[in-house]
Amino acid sequence: MLPFPLVLVALLETGPYSGRDGRTTVAVPRLEDADVSIDGVLGEPVWRQAAVLNGFSEYSPVDGRPATDSTEVLVWYSAHAIYFGIRAFESHGPVHAALANRDRIGNDDWVEILLDTFNDHRQALAFGVNPLGVQSDGTLSESQAGSRDTVDLSADFVYQSKGQVTDTGYEVEIRIPFKSIRYQPQGTQQWGINVVRQVQHSGHRQTWTAARLAAASFLAQSGTLTGLTELDRGLVLDVSPEVTAKTDGTPGGAGWTYSPVTSDLGGNIRWGVTNNLTLTATARPDFSQVESDAGQLVFDPRLALYFPEKRPFFLEGLEQFTTPFTLVYTRRLVQPVAALKLTGKVSGFGVGLLSAVDDRAYSASGSDNPVYNILRVRRDLGGQSLLGLVYTDKVDGPDYNRVAGANARVLFGGIHTAAFQIVESFTRTAGAAVNAPLWYASLDRTGQRFGYTYSISGIAPDFVAASGFIARPGVANGAIDHRVTRYGRPGAALESWTGDALVSGRWVYPHLLSGLMPDDQFLHFTSTWQIRGWSLAAALYIESFRFDSALYAGYALQHTAGGVTDTVPFVGTPRIANYDLQVTAQTPQFRRVNARLLVLPALQDENFFEWSPARIILIDAGLDWRPSDRIRVSATYLHQQYWRKTDGSTVGRDMIPRVKVEYQVARSLFLRVVGQYQASWQDSLRDDSRTNNPILIRDPGTGVYERAGAQTHNALRLDWLVSFTPSPGTVMYAGYGSSLTEAEAFAFRGIRRLRDGFFAKLSYLFRM
Repeated sequence: MLPFPLVLVALLETGPYSGRDGRTTVAVPRLEDADVSIDGVLGEPVWRQAAVLNGFSEYSPVDGRPATDSTEVLVWYSAHAIYFGIRAFESHGPVHAALANRDRIGNDDWVEILLDTFNDHRQALAFGVNPLGVQSDGTLSESQAGSRDTVDLSADFVYQSKGQVTDTGYEVEIRIPFKSIRYQPQGTQQWGINVVRQVQHSGHRQTWTAARLAAASFLAQSGTLTGLTELDRGLVLDVSPEVTAKTDGTPGGAGWTYSPVTSDLGGNIRWGVTNNLTLTATARPDFSQVESDAGQLVFDPRLALYFPEKRPFFLEGLEQFTTPFTLVYTRRLVQPVAALKLTGKVSGFGVGLLSAVDDRAYSASGSDNPVYNILRVRRDLGGQSLLGLVYTDKVDGPDYNRVAGANARVLFGGIHTAAFQIVESFTRTAGAAVNAPLWYASLDRTGQRFGYTYSISGIAPDFVAASGFIARPGVANGAIDHRVTRYGRPGAALESWTGDALVSGRWVYPHLLSGLMPDDQFLHFTSTWQIRGWSLAAALYIESFRFDSALYAGYALQHTAGGVTDTVPFVGTPRIANYDLQVTAQTPQFRRVNARLLVLPALQDENFFEWSPARIILIDAGLDWRPSDRIRVSATYLHQQYWRKTDGSTVGRDMIPRVKVEYQVARSLFLRVVGQYQASWQDSLRDDSRTNNPILIRDPGTGVYERAGAQTHNALRLDWLVSFTPSPGTVMYAGYGSSLTEAEAFAFRGIRRLRDGFFAKLSYLFRM
């Protein structure tokens, strides 16, 4: 018989792994020929042999405290898959659970398993489930500061899960096939792991390991799964042929007519070249099912609008191409004919390769197919630091744009991050070649009570990233941001308070090199309170903008004197000062509803239409309503309006209401309806606050100056979609979309169709 101390040690080594006690190295049992059904009931004998993870801690809004709700996670594996069982106990409030579409469980209670399959603390695969087992999956990548706990839900993995609400909380079973994921090539594996739980009735987020907010890396605070041996993926080859049919409607002389129905055959292939490298390819992809872009307000006309990528092929693995400045923006590929992507990790190098051919309609000549080649390589350094290289190449007939650069991210002291990026672009257009730089540096401290971010960047006027997104070239920015945070006592109404002070400046690029003061200057003060799940914030913005002659190069004034009318140059006020207030509020995730509101009433702001001081109002509101466990209604409203300070008249107004209704018929079947109305109105422009003369704008085609008269634009968009997705890759879509307009905003009289269309798409996943 073993002595009592040895028995005690043996029990401790195989007993529950408590995150709060620091027992975060888990010996995962391998159980072959286990008879288990993924039904949400942890009743099979095999679960009694699993390793048990418990002892969760609070992570937000306040870290380091014992979790108020108990959680147990069971884990074991076989040759072909890893299994997780979740017991989430809930004694303080109701369980939030609804039948939802994939990746739409943010309003529910959920548990997320983070698997760092390369054990490098740079990236983890996220497998999330709500209490019914509805899935939400993606990747967490720490390629740059500030991304430590934000999961990108782009990727869709094939795995099984099912759950149920119980008298004590909820239970979920999960099976993740090794065929669905990438991991190290070694015969014996160690994986990083953490488990995150969101409790909606309190708004608290909990983690298995005692992770701290005051850390530059979240993944570095993970635990470890040990003893994973002889994992068998088998052949990883997924083939998804797809067929699409569509018809488009347009007005004609004989009324509304539809084009003949056209059908296209395309498909996708995913091949696991090795355990850690995956090749995906697509031919003639169709993305008709993708939800249309939500309308955006133009707050500063010098900044290009950014629309996020939504197309599945480009979303998967997109985190591999991340850089501090967005040098890879796949929406530049408008309608690809074919594309190929290789992603993975080899000997400490993260690799991403994307090659694509776009449709001729999107070339400069209309007859050439633009060709894109993008390469991203990242090398892991010690202590969660990295060094990266990026190269992008777009060839459009005789023209090209090539971008090459390097970036680094260095973590030190546990809470400090330094980041650098230097890039050069090489562009040839119409036989003329030019090259130009982009550079960036930042230093960040992520402390529990005090933090800061210092940054400086510059983009030369001739810098071009034809495969990326640069909001405004030809500028340089510098910023100093300090923040302090204080936490309430356990159980107190005030959970945390954060104060933030930002001083920043923006130069026209040559002005920085000449040592001039910033063209645009910013001083921002923000105060944020977390109160029992509510988030409240108030901000004061003091700003100053210099007249931008390049923006108004096409402006002139119609000047009349002595009975003679002439065109004279537009010379704006040298500088305009802004004084803005901003108030935001966000409710907790109530069982049936949650809402947010941002209101910015400016005492004085720049009127970009006429370059004069103005009063403005900006409203950004959102409401999520769940009248039942199967119906979700999401409504947003954007409103922006400018009033002249001289006489109070309106110079411009934009209103964008948007409503999305989803009905979840079953876990794999849903109906979606999206409606959006965008109403814009602009008054006749004048040189307000100076000469009051009418403003003329030069037609770039003819060179003739014309009066900037009043403009009205009312656009209504309506989209319907029926989606059946039993598993990623096997889908059936049917939809209808229409664009409409009317003369008077929101009158809903005399609505006129501009175009519409029907489509259907069928795809089936063959998993070899």
